[in-house]
Amino acid sequence: MTTTDSRPSAGGASDRPGPVVRTTAGSVRGRTEDGLAVFRGIPFAAPPVGEARFQAPRPAPAWDGIREAYAFGPPPPQDLGSMAGPGLIDVPQGDEWLTVNVWTPEPDPAARRPVMVWIYGGAYKLGHAGSPGYDARRIAADGDLVVVSLNYRVGMEGFAHIEGAPANRGLLDQVAALEWVRDNIESFGGDPGQVTVFGESAGAGSVASLLAMPRAAGLVGRAIAQSVPGTFFSDALARDIGTALAAELGLRPTVADLSTIAPRELTSAGETLGPKMPQHIDRWGRAAPTVTPFSPVVDGDVLPTSPWQALRSGSAKDVELLVGHNRDEYRLFIAMAGQLGQVADERAASALRLFAPGGEQAYRDAFPDASLSELYERVQTDWLFGMPSLHLAEAQRAGGGRAHVYELTWPAPGNGGALGACHALDIPLLFGTYAADLGLLLFAGTEPSAEALALSSRFRASWTSFARSGDPGWPAYDDERRLVQVLDTEPEVRAYPEEASRRLWEGYEFLPLPLL
Repeated sequence: MTTTDSRPSAGGASDRPGPVVRTTAGSVRGRTEDGLAVFRGIPFAAPPVGEARFQAPRPAPAWDGIREAYAFGPPPPQDLGSMAGPGLIDVPQGDEWLTVNVWTPEPDPAARRPVMVWIYGGAYKLGHAGSPGYDARRIAADGDLVVVSLNYRVGMEGFAHIEGAPANRGLLDQVAALEWVRDNIESFGGDPGQVTVFGESAGAGSVASLLAMPRAAGLVGRAIAQSVPGTFFSDALARDIGTALAAELGLRPTVADLSTIAPRELTSAGETLGPKMPQHIDRWGRAAPTVTPFSPVVDGDVLPTSPWQALRSGSAKDVELLVGHNRDEYRLFIAMAGQLGQVADERAASALRLFAPGGEQAYRDAFPDASLSELYERVQTDWLFGMPSLHLAEAQRAGGGRAHVYELTWPAPGNGGALGACHALDIPLLFGTYAADLGLLLFAGTEPSAEALALSSRFRASWTSFARSGDPGWPAYDDERRLVQVLDTEPEVRAYPEEASRRLWEGYEFLPLPLL
């Protein structure tokens, strides 16, 4: 077991001895910070190394005495070069990747506050619950509830198809963390019968997956999915990509071969294959341009069907769902590639032919005043995040459940507003972390305006109200009025704004991406 003495910035941390809580594996001591009790880096499973590598998570070994829970656990192996940013370059090291963190107003078993469990995004290849942008103190304090965040395996360790290993190991880690919450959160002042999972991007894809997984049944009462990606791999596609990943290292895609490479060196397989993926469009189809070789796999076991199929059949009809997306999702990726307003016509036309139901002409007809570059952004936004999110709500309704829908249309102030309501803007707004991680780009390092602070407060009020009661403050979505909460300077409840896109994608099924 590897430990670390790396300490987070504690804000208003007290010098008094912190609160001690007994967990099923042993006692932990947290810190008092800004009126909250905060516990970091608590193992919920054993380090997945040695014989446990590439396997389902195993119980955390017990410890004697009181363990200091002051520092975040180390991030799972990934391309740390992609994590550059405040607090992310000098990250803790070690093999205890599978840890949870808890923010609670009061670690009293009698309090029984609602619990929110955060699952980070990062294209299933990046992410760390200790990222400064995920500091949950404002959510816990404003909502008077308990917030938990967790680490899960990403990339090769968590999602690559490997012979001799279960699929979706990262999702199995999330289930193990939710089991830890079920068994321990009452001691931290939480109610194990009132658990809401929430996540963004790949975290939202994980939330959707959990709603489709028999192993997660009964662990979640409510779910919030922010910008659900529609990319789920079929077993055949995952096998083929897994073979290509191993080939980058001159190996076979087996536990025996890949175990010879240290975890933090194995990440190079995804880093080198990713940029080459567009060359494989004839085999991998729509998965190829995403340049991420990792996604949940519909393997028939851990994940029996896609989330849309599962919800439509009623798998989560008893789970209340809040789901939505941002208006200009894909603009972030265009901007990060330095191509805002510079997408070539042929590239745009190619994307429309690949992704648009009905082909290029259908989008031209639906948006007659849009340029090809604008249509490129629109179809990418629709197929990757917008329509998967809306269709998840529709599938939930079809399966007998209830869903509330939102769309964020407020533009990020960074870059003169050119980024619009782009992907990930909801994270700094929800957490109130405007000067951390992507918040630095989206808010340009400036102090948030009064309208930004008001919208941020509204985000937290709606999300925590939903976690407490199942009501975020606006009507549930239905197939007639299609009412959604539009989050902007002046928020309003209105019919779903992206009606043209909705009609284009009506009847489309988000099935596992095939091997062509």
